[in-house]
Order: sequence, then C-alpha cells, then structure tokens
Amino acid sequence: MDKLTIMPSKLQGAAVVKTDPFEDNRGSFNRFFCMDELKEYLQGKSVAVINFSLSHDVGTIRGLHFQNPPFAEIKMVRCLRGRVFDVMVDLRKESPTFGQWHGELLTPENVKMILIPEGFAHGFQVLEKESELLYVHTAPYSKKHESGVRFDAPELGIEWPLPSRNLSERDLKLQSFSKNLYNE
Repeated sequence: MDKLTIMPSKLQGAAVVKTDPFEDNRGSFNRFFCMDELKEYLQGKSVAVINFSLSHDVGTIRGLHFQNPPFAEIKMVRCLRGRVFDVMVDLRKESPTFGQWHGELLTPENVKMILIPEGFAHGFQVLEKESELLYVHTAPYSKKHESGVRFDAPELGIEWPLPSRNLSERDLKLQSFSKNLYNE
C-alpha cells in the first residue's frame, strides 16, 4: 500500500492529503487514514468521533463551523459520493495566515482529504446532488463550545463556486468574521 501524499496548504498547519488507490479487476482499495503518517498534523491526538453527512441539493452550504477549547478539534474530511467545494478558514489570532481561507474540490475520484487544524472554521458547498462526506474528529461534539462564521462574511471574501442556497437557520444566524471569534 502506498503512503499518503501530504500536501501542506497555504494555511499554516493545514494540509490536503491524497491517496493512490490500488485497483484491479475486483475494484479498488484506498487508504483513508494512517496515524503514523499523519502524526505531525495530529499532535498526539487520536480519533474521537467519525461523522457522515448527506446533502441533497446543489448549492447547499454547510458551515463555517468550529468548536472552541477545550473541545477544539482537528478535523479530516473526505467526499465519498458527489462533489463539494470544501473550505477552511484560519481563526488563530497569532497565526501568520490568520483570516485567510483555502478551498479544495473534494470528489471520490480525486481521492483527496482536507486536514483542518484546531482553530479553523470549516464548511462546504455541494456541487452535485446527493453528496456524502465522512468526517474524522479528534474531539467529541460539545454544543456549549460550538460556534461558527457566516459563509458570506465580507472580511473573508470566500469565492463560493455557486450561488448559495439551502442554509440552515443556525448557519444563517452565525456572526461575521472578527478577531475575537475563536477563543484560544
């Protein structure tokens, strides 16, 4: 089995991870996660939660979400079906990439996974009906510590590929970007 290809993103501490599936006449086999290969990014943390999402409609945006300490999490996200534009935003005040965002097309065919450090907000836009995502988290969910940033915060200037639609009430109530958003 080939190793994961880890490509650091322009955002400090974040990465895009790609795998090369093994394929033969039976189908394919693809590595999703390897603690040893990702240890630099996982900072000694282990997997606490694995989640799955299904989004029905093209243009749907979910996010931008994060959890404050002590439930801050490293998150790894992969598209299992469909296509999504996945976005992460650096909220760490002392980071040289504070306030910057990175977007990545995730599909089953490109076998990419986005690796999002603690202190980042995360969201995505659905580009194909019935898109499915698998999330791996290093901290359990805590409603008390959840927060988020508006998907259309003008300070961030995220370039979503499609007009937005089908946002949750929760996401529509999120605040705009500010320096004191993430409680380090």
